Amino acid sequence: MDIFRINTTAFEEEDFFLLTDLSVEQIEKVITPIVLKERNDGEFYDNDDLTNALIEAYPDAIVQQYTDEFETISI
Repeated sequence: MDIFRINTTAFEEEDFFLLTDLSVEQIEKVITPIVLKERNDGEFYDNDDLTNALIEAYPDAIVQQYTDEFETISI
């Protein structure tokens, strides 16, 4: 399991985190075409669309989206 920060725009506030057992290559294979389509053709997507596309492409994988910063535990 890994946690990835997904950045698809110049705006950091639009980043999100994925907890997943997918590889970087699997993630990029699915979301890159969606991002490029918006950049080239103006077709809108949001982070939920990207996450849902991953879930559809890999239905047996663990894919959980987080948009908030993680809570810190200080000991």
